Amino acid sequence: LDLSNCSLHSVPPGLAEATAAIVLDLTENPLTTLPDGSFLGFIHLQNLAVPLPLECPGGSDAWQDVTVDRSSRLCQGQRNPCNSSVELAWPCPENSVCAPDGPGLVQCLCDNPFHGYKCLREGTFPMLLFGGILGTATVSLSLLLWGTQRRKAKTP
Repeated sequence: LDLSNCSLHSVPPGLAEATAAIVLDLTENPLTTLPDGSFLGFIHLQNLAVPLPLECPGGSDAWQDVTVDRSSRLCQGQRNPCNSSVELAWPCPENSVCAPDGPGLVQCLCDNPFHGYKCLREGTFPMLLFGGILGTATVSLSLLLWGTQRRKAKTP
């Protein structure tokens, strides 16, 4: 994806839809910053060229090779942050696994059958129990109100 020399002052919002990009060129643009999360989901990105004043997203540790020339910085070979050393590894909660989510970004995916906040819930939502309790409460309340309020209803 070649966005070089497009007079971009900020990262275009439509860039988030290009997560399948492997090569991205942002050089020769008056970009001042790359907001956090600009490359969220860019797990296939292998070559990124940015203007010289900007750092590679995720820092130099997120890339295998960072090369600087006269007017640009080339970030090559996105590293998997989940496979790094123990100090830098992302701490995912129990019952989940780490998965890359872009340069220097990770996500924690729950193992099956766990789900929910911090992967603490096991199994599936109890639909039958929930529906049974809700149905019983609705019918009971309706009968109670019908029995107590029918004397107040005017008959024709």
